[in-house]
Amino acid sequence: MSFSEILRMTFQNMRSNLLRSILTIFIIAIGIWALIGIITSLDAVAYSLNDNLSGLGANSFTIERKGGQVGSNRRGRRQKSGEAIKIEQAQEFKDRFEVRGKVSISFWASSLATVKFEETETNPNIGFVGVDENYFDVKGMSLEHGRGFSKMEVDDGQAKAILGLEVAKKLFNDKPEQALDKIVLVGNIRYRVIGILASKGSSMGNQDDRAVYAPLINVKAYYGSAQTNYNLIVAVNDAAEMESAKSEATGLFRQIRHLRPGDEDDFELFASDSIVAILKENTRSLQLAAFGIGLITLFSAAIGLMNIMLVSVTERTREIGIYKSLGATRMSILTLFLSEALVICQIGGISGIIIGVLTGNLLSLILGGSFVVPWFWVILGFFLCLTVGVVSGFYPALKASRLDPIEALRYE
Repeated sequence: MSFSEILRMTFQNMRSNLLRSILTIFIIAIGIWALIGIITSLDAVAYSLNDNLSGLGANSFTIERKGGQVGSNRRGRRQKSGEAIKIEQAQEFKDRFEVRGKVSISFWASSLATVKFEETETNPNIGFVGVDENYFDVKGMSLEHGRGFSKMEVDDGQAKAILGLEVAKKLFNDKPEQALDKIVLVGNIRYRVIGILASKGSSMGNQDDRAVYAPLINVKAYYGSAQTNYNLIVAVNDAAEMESAKSEATGLFRQIRHLRPGDEDDFELFASDSIVAILKENTRSLQLAAFGIGLITLFSAAIGLMNIMLVSVTERTREIGIYKSLGATRMSILTLFLSEALVICQIGGISGIIIGVLTGNLLSLILGGSFVVPWFWVILGFFLCLTVGVVSGFYPALKASRLDPIEALRYE
């Protein structure tokens, strides 16, 4: 029998047992769906977070006070949080840091601000951030219209503002360029708009487009207190100086925080690449779990498919005898039954891959991620289905090929 004839007979046999074939395809599709769907959503969210963190730049790191985490000592005491980074400490660090690069000080004053222009007003969910002249450079943020803050404007605490693109569109009827040189109210405080930020999107909860930025000293005067914590971001010019910059930053900030030689650091340094590495390490275990779920489901499908193929061999014993009496070889019979198992597995696998990629990306979009196709896992899923088809179909096919034609013809 030719290959085209074998393929035609394969689909004909599947149609004659349509419900059985559909159920088997469905089981296989579920296994691949579980595998590809979970991994697609994990990869999409990871890539999105990586894109957001890349805004800090490959040569950037932040300095944050140490947070309160549950310790692992026997008494189960909570680790003491580091004191808030005060404006004087942040400013001293900025003035004394000697590695070539830039240091930015910022302060997230509110996430519930309301911005108003004439009769148009935003919802009370706008971020209000105090920044210095280096903030947008070290964060990798660019302006769509206007300009950034000068050092004089920051030092003087002038009442000027830069709007996120979404805020500007809301206030100026989707014409953000009209916001330049206009007076807006943030709460009850008047600010003259000097710039509009380019969009960074809303992936992974990013709020840059829904925020207003003003000079740090100005925002501190209205929102600052003795307990306010200020953020430090350091960007070095040369990636080769990254480690030395971290070492100098640690030593310098220990001096500024008046820590003695034996004292533990009450602050932490975070680089964007290290955060991504932690994320990848955590998602790897989830990927392995998804792989395990997929394998278990495919193993069950393989057992079911083998059982169905054995039943099919029994049901078609007389048909096999007719094929052999007409000259079909053992290899032709083996190929016929094996191809049926392979076709069922591949239809189920391709269906599971398509549904898995779509549902995984749907979940990712809901969480604010981006669309991705995990090609490695797609190819792996394809070969897994191929393996399942061969393993579950080979023995029934071999059994069919070894049937005696005379006994097969006499089978009732």
